[in-house]
Amino acid sequence: MVSHAEWKRSRDRKVVEGIAEDPERERRRKERDLAWDLGQIIYDRRTALGLSQTVLARRAGMSQPQLSKMELGGTVPTLPLLGRLARALEAALTMRLSGDTWTVEFQPLTEAPATGAPDHAADAPDHQNRPPEVTVAAQA
Repeated sequence: MVSHAEWKRSRDRKVVEGIAEDPERERRRKERDLAWDLGQIIYDRRTALGLSQTVLARRAGMSQPQLSKMELGGTVPTLPLLGRLARALEAALTMRLSGDTWTVEFQPLTEAPATGAPDHAADAPDHQNRPPEVTVAAQA
């Protein structure tokens, strides 16, 4: 089986060689790329937090197989599900879509007070204690 990275390199080589892609195939490829990118940032944030798929799925109100499929780029989540995932991953999700270009990122929220109550007054990122942001940018 060819990995996603190898597949992209092969496709890029064909583009450089001047082999054009069918417009419908290109549209489907772009949709798969977005699904892959979303899955990758979910995986990256989940592992940065040290969460298993089961724990994250429970937090987000979904099943572990659904989460696994999403992380592998097999499905594009709905906006309400993305909201639940962001909350479960203790992060703000930002998506910028402009034509064939997109940027998707999770920005970790500040730590909650020691009492365990949510800190609604501090929505700005905590630049001293947060892990690096996970950013994926794709251009067609």
